[in-house]
Amino acid sequence: MKIGVFTVLFAQQSLERALDYIAQSGVQMVEFGTGGYPGNAHCDPDKLLGNASAQKEFLNAVESRGLSISALSCHGNPVHPDKAFAARDHETFRKTVQLAKELGVDTVVTFSGCPGGSPDDKTPNWVTCAWPPDFTDTLKWQWEEVLVPYWKEQSKFLEDNGVKVAFEMHPGFCVYNVDTMLKLRDAVGENLGCNFDPSHLFWNGVDPVAAIRTLGDAIFHVHAKDCKVDKYNVAVNGCNDTKHYGDVLTRSWIFRTVGYGHGYQVWKDMISTLKMIGYDSVLSIEHEDGLMSVNEGFQKAVSFLKEVMVTESAGEMWWA
Repeated sequence: MKIGVFTVLFAQQSLERALDYIAQSGVQMVEFGTGGYPGNAHCDPDKLLGNASAQKEFLNAVESRGLSISALSCHGNPVHPDKAFAARDHETFRKTVQLAKELGVDTVVTFSGCPGGSPDDKTPNWVTCAWPPDFTDTLKWQWEEVLVPYWKEQSKFLEDNGVKVAFEMHPGFCVYNVDTMLKLRDAVGENLGCNFDPSHLFWNGVDPVAAIRTLGDAIFHVHAKDCKVDKYNVAVNGCNDTKHYGDVLTRSWIFRTVGYGHGYQVWKDMISTLKMIGYDSVLSIEHEDGLMSVNEGFQKAVSFLKEVMVTESAGEMWWA
């Protein structure tokens, strides 16, 4: 496995300066945002698509520093009930897939999206329980009339371009846990998988090792991000929390740099299990820690991951 980083951490820096810093920190792979929620500070499809000279310059900036690209990411909501919003994110997704093909990148990371609760809604409607019956009817409509048809069409587009999509299982979107991930994959095809980000699973009470074992080869990409669940606030209010992320003292959970939500053994178990199910790609650092600067969080994450990485191939023994 290799250590990577989602370069949106360094969106305020130039591409060259960010890559210099990343390479000097001992990181081997980079994940670029191409639009949607992450933005496209370092990788703008409109400037790179079909432009051989611009692509050559971009790839040289990466590869000359000993780095490689793990994925292009365009987290968005292409099934948003606001047609203009959906069209924008759909177009960004399609351009990102085309750019991935042209750059020789095989994975695009995004969200599954979340429709409204009916054809007349103007905002997404994320259903979290089965009762009253309206909620079950809403889920049925979302999946059968919007989500599955949309991603079936995109699956064909992905296949035509030799690219696969990795959904980040994120609350607020239709794919948010193992069941929903595998449900969509079963309905659409095996070029749909997940970007495994344990930070979103921890606060939902999911054991990431159990999730990894169940997902297996549906894991295409991994984010290295942690989460600290505050047992005192959870004891009062549970884990569903709409307080601002900056309200770190009273929230039920907050995002943390790896190692600051869960210790060495938890991360060792996760990484070892990833190795056991055949995943041997990237652990891409994503920083959203409200208690650390980007630089501190990034450097601590790199140091921590170097200590817990599984780098030996199966069968390699000291006496071999």
